[in-house]
Amino acid sequence: MTFAETQQYDVGLKLHTQFPQQQKLAVHKPSLAAIFDSVKAYMQQSKRPFPYFNIETKTSPLTDNIYHPDPAAFIELLMQVIKEKKMEPFVMIQSFDMRTLQYLHEHYPSTPTVLLIENFDRRTLEAQFKALGFVPNVYSPHYSMVNEPLLQQCHQQHIKLIPWTVNEKDKIMELKKLGVDGIISDYPALLND
Repeated sequence: MTFAETQQYDVGLKLHTQFPQQQKLAVHKPSLAAIFDSVKAYMQQSKRPFPYFNIETKTSPLTDNIYHPDPAAFIELLMQVIKEKKMEPFVMIQSFDMRTLQYLHEHYPSTPTVLLIENFDRRTLEAQFKALGFVPNVYSPHYSMVNEPLLQQCHQQHIKLIPWTVNEKDKIMELKKLGVDGIISDYPALLND
């Protein structure tokens, strides 16, 4: 599907039961370039510091060249937009698919990488890094996997620990108290305490 074809579909009017706070808006998915431009304009207008972008590659070996390009082509397309918009200092790339991170690390070693880990992946941290082939800048497991020993392991290796996707206020507060380096949430307003 081309980008032009995606613009034929609304992505904001149909409510999703898992997101009761969703507002109905008639919108289409924007391009990454449009997001960069929009955020840049807003931050300049509001005189706020520029944010960092945590960009996830949604790839899988089962759907290569069906729903998305293969990892090399995907990363090249992604980095083309990032470079064109001069966003290299403001991005990190995350993925569950180690192949995209491996390609990125080999061809764009200055771009920070984030290894996402599913809660069913019970390999040790060392085994996961061995499979990846390098140590990422950020380790991002499902929040249910985070504990004090894991946090210490990451910090001893100078790796940030940022769990995903934490949508309960109590759990957010517990993880903040533990000392994680960040939290991924569908409800960022919950992080304001």
